[in-house]
Amino acid sequence: MKLTLRVWRQQNPEAPGAMATYQVDDVSPDMSFLEMLDTLNERLTVEGEEPVAFDHDCREGICGACSLVINGDAHGPERTTSCQLHMRSFADGDTIDVEPWRAAAFPVVRDLVVDRSAFDRIIQSGGYVSVPTGAAPEAHATPVPKAAADTAFEHAECIGCGACVAACPNGSAMLFTSAKVNHLNVLPQGAPERETRVLDMVARMDEEGFGGCTLTGECATACPKGIPLTSITAMNKEWLRATRKVPRR
Repeated sequence: MKLTLRVWRQQNPEAPGAMATYQVDDVSPDMSFLEMLDTLNERLTVEGEEPVAFDHDCREGICGACSLVINGDAHGPERTTSCQLHMRSFADGDTIDVEPWRAAAFPVVRDLVVDRSAFDRIIQSGGYVSVPTGAAPEAHATPVPKAAADTAFEHAECIGCGACVAACPNGSAMLFTSAKVNHLNVLPQGAPERETRVLDMVARMDEEGFGGCTLTGECATACPKGIPLTSITAMNKEWLRATRKVPRR
């Protein structure tokens, strides 16, 4: 396959960015999208040019590091992570636009790399449970209802890639935040912080500059792990419950 890539290049956060055009030949349909970028970078390095900076780590669709907007879609045309997107999803001669996540809370660091530490700060504000000191508790000491366990596991699948933010026309982080809140709030182990967790995490999300949610649904469509849109409504219910129980601070 021969492809034309139009890639966003930006030297640093203060520098202006622009799309740069590259031709990539001999692309195997079995390559992942990141392997195709590796091929481009190998050529750029040999030619004495700066390689394209992009995030990646496990390349197994687990860590959420790969963050690319491909032809206007977060992670590309398939519902998967960028590292698991294969070049057979494109046709010979295609022109492919590759850009970073576009959100005020995700500033560009360089080229396709963005700073997603806002997600870390949201988790730090409430994404934990109380852990008593001493010996580890017996695994079956606190029974967990099957329905609660299933809901917790469903929301725990969120890998924090940020595709929901990139896909949202408002740059909202509601799907991510709701996944982290609901994952813990449905479990008995998360009960001690149930109210403060949702209040603190939503407040931190707003402080980070993410946009408001209007339930357009693009976030759930782009999510590679299938976090449902109903997660947001469940978190809204938790937030309203918490506001009635916790005095305003």
